[in-house]
Amino acid sequence: MAQQGHTKAADTEKVAASLLKLARIDKGLSQRALAAAAGVPHSTVARVESGTMQPTLPLLYRILAAADLEPRIRLEAYDDHDDVLDALAAKFPEKRKQMAGARDEMLVALKGPRRRAG
Repeated sequence: MAQQGHTKAADTEKVAASLLKLARIDKGLSQRALAAAAGVPHSTVARVESGTMQPTLPLLYRILAAADLEPRIRLEAYDDHDDVLDALAAKFPEKRKQMAGARDEMLVALKGPRRRAG
């Protein structure tokens, strides 16, 4: 029986937020417009999108329906790819630090120099 590693568990917690953001952006709706169409407070949509609130499935379906979308859920065999990578990272903590540092350097380089206002 599979048990989620920390990477997959963290990704799972972001599913509702990601779905809502994608749906809203795809339909060109603001958070307020989507909330009004779904009959929920703006704060509900904002909290789901920020990840501070995990909606129930009925609430998520209701909000997505307001964007004329219907989620479809399908069961698949468990993919342990992220769990294998987590286990490898745990075995080689120095390599993990090195890779994280390289990732951070790349992100800084991609952002480019910051311009000062004025």
